[in-house]
Amino acid sequence: MTLFDPAAELGGSLAPKENSSKDAYSKDASSVESNSVIIRMTVAYDGTDFHGFAQQRDQRTVAGEICGALSKVLRGEITLACAGRTDAGVHAWGQVVSFGAPDGTDPAMLVERLNRMLGSEIAIRDASLAPLGFDARHSARARTYRYTVLNRSTPDPSMARSAWWVPEPIDIHALQLAATPFIGEHDFASFCRKGPEGSTTVRRVLESEWQDLGDGVLRYQVKATAFCWQMVRALVGTQVEAGRGKRKAGEMLSILRAKDRSAAGQLAPPHGLSLWRVDYENGELL
Repeated sequence: MTLFDPAAELGGSLAPKENSSKDAYSKDASSVESNSVIIRMTVAYDGTDFHGFAQQRDQRTVAGEICGALSKVLRGEITLACAGRTDAGVHAWGQVVSFGAPDGTDPAMLVERLNRMLGSEIAIRDASLAPLGFDARHSARARTYRYTVLNRSTPDPSMARSAWWVPEPIDIHALQLAATPFIGEHDFASFCRKGPEGSTTVRRVLESEWQDLGDGVLRYQVKATAFCWQMVRALVGTQVEAGRGKRKAGEMLSILRAKDRSAAGQLAPPHGLSLWRVDYENGELL
């Protein structure tokens, strides 16, 4: 099984032996108070067979698998912070997580052992020590998502898990026209599933563009300081309707102004979506 780069159980412990008492790593093992270092990891995964990233009782999730492996290696319960809580079926190439760990934890050895334990659906791309106070979610300055559409008359089984197959002709110029109005700060209520009471759907989009990669492969890239629930999939679904001539490419601003989910189009399926990159301060990309 391949991970989503379109361009492209082990025993032992990493915990220092001098701190290996039974209760050295409690439920608060991820807190700065209980540990002296913070580890930051970049994670890629094929989300097809997971119930999303976040841990859920009695469900197989990406965070659940990673935390389970980390708990065995570090001999304690671990809580992850993540840059983006991807939904069921959504993939990642550049997800970022952070957690507290005991002093002396070797990030390089952590990568090696976790990758041997996690199997082919999850890969730890790198790990490093982060400054105290770093949090994968709250320290992030922007996230970039990519969505892949396969626009051919016949499907490609090799892309079945990573691209939305749309056999009807799509006008790439209509897609490009539809993408531009989303740049800037807007209320994306028309493109978001309703969140908790009092939450805002105002978001600032920094990039929104389609590319024709050839051979029927179309890619949408969108970057924002943050996203609301199902926002990218709603944006893609609506733009693809414009590309297929089912709505006008020039009506995106009016859809935004409606602030009504029913004004926009269908949700694109999850399997074409990937969390591609996370930006942090000083131009750091993970």
